[in-house]
Amino acid sequence: MAADKAIAATSPLDPILARLRAVRATAAVSALGVFAIRIAAAGFAYGAQVLMARMMGGAEYGIFATVWVWIAILGHTATFGLSQGACRFLPADQATGRLDRVRGFLLGGALASLGGGLALSLGGLAVALLRDGLLAGPYGTPILVAALVVPLFAFQDYLEGVARSQGWPLLAIAPPYLLRQGLIMVTMAGAVLGGAPAEAWIAIACTLAATGLAATLQAALLLLRLRRHLPAGPRRYAWRLWLTACLPIAAGDLAASAFGFVDVVILGFLVPPEAVGLYFAATRIQQFVAFVHYAASAATAQRLAAARARGDEAGLAGLVRRQARWTFLATAGIGLAILAVSPLLLGLFGEGFRGSLPVLAILVAGSVAASLFGPAEDVLTMLGGERLCAGITLAMLALAALLCLALVPWLGVSGAAAAVAVAAVLRGLAMALGARAIHGLATPVVDVFPRGAAR
Repeated sequence: MAADKAIAATSPLDPILARLRAVRATAAVSALGVFAIRIAAAGFAYGAQVLMARMMGGAEYGIFATVWVWIAILGHTATFGLSQGACRFLPADQATGRLDRVRGFLLGGALASLGGGLALSLGGLAVALLRDGLLAGPYGTPILVAALVVPLFAFQDYLEGVARSQGWPLLAIAPPYLLRQGLIMVTMAGAVLGGAPAEAWIAIACTLAATGLAATLQAALLLLRLRRHLPAGPRRYAWRLWLTACLPIAAGDLAASAFGFVDVVILGFLVPPEAVGLYFAATRIQQFVAFVHYAASAATAQRLAAARARGDEAGLAGLVRRQARWTFLATAGIGLAILAVSPLLLGLFGEGFRGSLPVLAILVAGSVAASLFGPAEDVLTMLGGERLCAGITLAMLALAALLCLALVPWLGVSGAAAAVAVAAVLRGLAMALGARAIHGLATPVVDVFPRGAAR
């Protein structure tokens, strides 16, 4: 018996099981850490939005919200998908020892992101010039300042992707989502107290200063850590390989960013700025729910690529199942908690903002329902299937836009929320079907797809 116990204690499976337990624990801790930081960042963002709404009033706050949406859309797009691509290519190249390609991706991606941001800014200004009176109206000065923000936003988005690829979630998200938001709030308050007008262009100027400072600090810290972990050496640029995968990812990112803001953009054309401000306030609270998916993705997406590169298919399937289960439970829990305190949160924005409660309820319900389909988007982006992912997102973006145009005249801002919620759920379903068809992985919390759909 003692010998049997000794043999069992030294089973060759023990190191493998220990490694799996360590990976599982690391993923859980990373996800919790990312979520905690994003919640703290959301608190700063929420405080900043309340502050701006209080200081600027409904009309100026609506202008700021509209311009900020365009900054986010263009900034995320300007990386050409290299931010997400970093989580796919860097872990795989490091796992297989191709460090020359790692060094090439790091430098090439940074330059491409800055250049892409500048190009999109100039293109946006050209479009604004073609629209008679746009730059001479209330949106003019905010748009001009926003053109300076976009390249910095894109660069910081790329830095976030690189830090995520290395398993450094704190360095990935604290500078853009905690430091930047805090600086926006502090600089806006300081500017107004110093005598500046509480107008949208001042808020965008504060965003410019905050983004520049946060991106500079993040770049410096990331460079120091990379130098400790990555030896100096030659660079190799595999642009064809990278862009073949990353350009579809960029299209998907553009669609995903637009998907997150299409309701606000369309409302900007259909309703007064005050109504846009009311709706935007609800979306700022709903983002607490969306952060659950972001936290899980930030902690595990790069692990999907690494597991496939190692040939660990069993570990890959287990990681997908755990992420699906815990993401749904956390999303549902946070959603219920947000709805319970939503009257207080909306009331802090000012009189009349509690009228956005139905909008918030619809948006939260859509997020919870979409989370039932698990991390299918991460599977397609990290393992191959980025073209399908982009196609699905573009199709659902078009559907969301059409539904908004149809429902807003009938239901007002609640129609925009319903349109986005329906499109989000259908997008999750389509992504899950795609992940099953291409990779044979069941991503929903409850696998209801027929086994014949597997490859």
